[in-house]
Amino acid sequence: MNKKRLWFQLHGWFSLPIWLLFAFICITGTLAVVSHEITWLIHPEARAENPQNLPAKPLPELKAAVEKAYPGADVGLVYTMEPYLVTALSFTTKEIPSAFAYVNPYTAEIQGMSQGITLIGFLRGLHGWLLFPWQNSYSVGYYLVGAMSFVVLGALITGLVVYKKFWRSLTQPRLRKGKGARILLGDLHRLGGVWSIWFLLIMGFTGFWYLVQGILWHNGIDIWPHEDPMKLGSVPVTESLAPTPVTLSDAMESALAAVPELRPASINLPEHNRDYYTFSGYGDSFFFDRYSYQVKVNPWSGEVSAIRTPSTMNFVQTMSHLADPLHYGTLLGPWTKAIWFIFGLILSGMSISGFMIYSKRTVKAGRSKKPVRETPSNIAPGVSEPVEGVQ
Repeated sequence: MNKKRLWFQLHGWFSLPIWLLFAFICITGTLAVVSHEITWLIHPEARAENPQNLPAKPLPELKAAVEKAYPGADVGLVYTMEPYLVTALSFTTKEIPSAFAYVNPYTAEIQGMSQGITLIGFLRGLHGWLLFPWQNSYSVGYYLVGAMSFVVLGALITGLVVYKKFWRSLTQPRLRKGKGARILLGDLHRLGGVWSIWFLLIMGFTGFWYLVQGILWHNGIDIWPHEDPMKLGSVPVTESLAPTPVTLSDAMESALAAVPELRPASINLPEHNRDYYTFSGYGDSFFFDRYSYQVKVNPWSGEVSAIRTPSTMNFVQTMSHLADPLHYGTLLGPWTKAIWFIFGLILSGMSISGFMIYSKRTVKAGRSKKPVRETPSNIAPGVSEPVEGVQ
């Protein structure tokens, strides 16, 4: 077998045995990229209508709206999304163990409530770990998806070796339409591969990072140092009335004073007396995700207890906040999402066309072989009778 044939066999085997799983992951990932937009399209209650072009209301006002609509509500999380989507606030009451309220960020109107998994969460989970259950930071599905990074990188490398002078497709693309479906399918597969080299590299390396991250989780290696609750002495003690914590508005004011460029994407309210207000968001760092900045505020004193920004991260911490924007194309909002969606479709099509090309060539090669008449084991070649000593 010559080298080119060997590389072609390797390229085929990177897609043939697991092509169905790989294609499924590509398709669900493509849908996950635009999961927010799909939500806007099919769920009217998730749309943040703003016909009067009002400014966004302060997040504490949205929290107050939920507490007013659901008396006794304990709001635990405030989660902001794109400007065209509602703000989601998680809360619990005596009657409702866990739910999300969808609040219009411009009018503070509650437009809906969800007590189950959302479409966004479903698509991300289906793509990220195939909805396999998690136990002790371990999910079989997560590792299966992470292992697909080797398939992406392996198919890319072997494909470039097989396709000599592939760079010509960038300036002189060839698409032969009158020579049969197999030829046309092969041309489309090669064109898609060459034009998607940058995308395949991003998917391969970020997918490999997710695999590494899962291994770290499973082995109890924290990317971020474990944070202990505040010291017991920091909690005020009174003889009669329970101490009153600082308001969310005051805590946010302290966080923004410490990190002026912070734009909160989520706010975790204290779960117990020794917990903090945690403001996670984004700032001026382009490639980082929506949670790369973090400020913790003492709920009793209003003082800032900890600050995290991209400039304070080590390599592993930096990778943990670079992977998502690169993998899901959220760098410039809908514009980069649209590009990632298009190339996700191309990659999905390539996974299917690659299987079709390889299987067609395998079938054709099998049909072209001439049948060979079997020779009994004790008959020497060219002899019609058994030969003594030949076994």
